[in-house]
Parts: sequence; structure tokens; C-alpha cells
Amino acid sequence: MSWLGKLVGGAFGFMLGGPLGAIFGASVGHQFDAGLDGIAGESINPGDPQRVQMAFFTATFAVMGHVAKADGRVSNEEIGLAKRVMDNMELSPELREAAIRLFQQGKQVDFPLTDVLRQFRLECHRRTHLVRMFVEIQIQAAFADGVYDAKEEILLLDICAQLGLSRFEYQVIKGQVQAQHRFQQSSEQFHTSKSGLSKLDDAYAVLGVTATDDNAAVKKAYRRLMSQHHPDKLVAKGLPEEMMQMAKQKTQQIRKAYETVRETRGF
Repeated sequence: MSWLGKLVGGAFGFMLGGPLGAIFGASVGHQFDAGLDGIAGESINPGDPQRVQMAFFTATFAVMGHVAKADGRVSNEEIGLAKRVMDNMELSPELREAAIRLFQQGKQVDFPLTDVLRQFRLECHRRTHLVRMFVEIQIQAAFADGVYDAKEEILLLDICAQLGLSRFEYQVIKGQVQAQHRFQQSSEQFHTSKSGLSKLDDAYAVLGVTATDDNAAVKKAYRRLMSQHHPDKLVAKGLPEEMMQMAKQKTQQIRKAYETVRETRGF
């Protein structure tokens, strides 16, 4: 059982404190209170992987709900994305219920986004790969209904700014998320020569390079992305173990994109 599962199950517990602690506590209710019984003095210091995992899990689903509501309504597609993330994480019934409640809290008009992001950034403490993965998930939430609303764009730019990411970094992540979505779709469909060219363009975009970059640049970009999204490295930095499957899917997409480019170029 993962650490988060133990926490909700009552075998482990502590107060994270701040807005994230309050939101998480509300999402698990009496189970969280029960988990605190008999463990007075149990504490986890800032920067410890368990604490970062709790912060990442809490912020991911709460902010996802906030992003989904940015355009004034939460679509079935956005709800579906949240459920797919939960499915990929293979959450226990208790954790799944906690994730749903976090998502619902994020939809509320009084959701303390600024306070949540401030604490999340502090808890991550220079773990830039975790921050980027968090942003990727939020951008995927905005794309879920097929319409990238202007209000969602403004909100996501604000989220990135509060997490220390520049507008340029946001545009790069957004472009890669879009390309990953198209590349995955094209990989699952029969291709004409035209769609094959489109697939190649998306493969370049997934890697963050262009057709004019040389082979050395393509290989360097591939190695960098594989290192950034390596599941074991991300878990060691504080990614909840339940989200390892998402990281594995990400590396599979990166590898497929690289193979598409490599086969085309013949290196």
C-alpha cells in the first residue's frame, strides 16, 4: 500500500497545515481524524517526500476542479478527464472519494487558489519537474472538452506565474500537451500520407524540436524529456506513487514520438 493509502486508511497521519492541509482534511473527513488517533508527536518535515506527495495529490485535483469551472461550467469531458486520471492512478475507494471531494472543492467560488499555489510551490521546493507535470495535468484538464476557453488561458497563465514559470515555458508545455493529444489520436487511427505527415509534425512537437533541428538536437531533447518524466525519479522527488502510471504513459508517448522521428530520418 502506498503512503497516501496508509494515510487515508488510518495507519499514518499528520497535519500538513495551511490551505492544502485544510482542503485535504475536509476531503477525507472523519477518516483523516481517525488517522491521527494515537500518533501524537508524529510529524513530517517540509521537503520530506511524504509531505510533497500529499501536497501534490491535494493541489492536483483541487486546482483541476478550479480550471474546469473557469469557463463557467464543468463539462462531461472535464469530469471524464478527472475520472480517467483517477482510473490511471488505480485509487482505493477512500482515495478516489477524497479526489472527487477535492475536485468539488476547487469548483467553489471561494476556492483559495492563490494561497493553495503559494503553499504548493513552497512544498515542492525547487522540484521543477513536479511543477511542470502539475501544469501539464491542468492544461490537459482545460483541453478536455475540446475548447481552450480564453478564461482558461488567462487562469493557466496566472497559475504558471504563481508557480514561477514564464509565459514562454507555459507556451512550450501547452504546445507539447496539444501535440501529445494529436499524436496519440493519430497513433490509434489509420493514416493517409497526409495524416502521416501530420503525425510526424506532432512527433517533433512532442519532443519540443522542429524538422530543421539536426539529429543531435533531437537525441538531446529525447534524453532530457525521458529524464524529466522518469517515473522512479519523479516518485523520489515527491510524485505520489499512485501517479506513477501517468508518468509511465508520458514516457511511452515520448518514446513513440522519438521512434517516429528516428525511423523517418533513418538514424
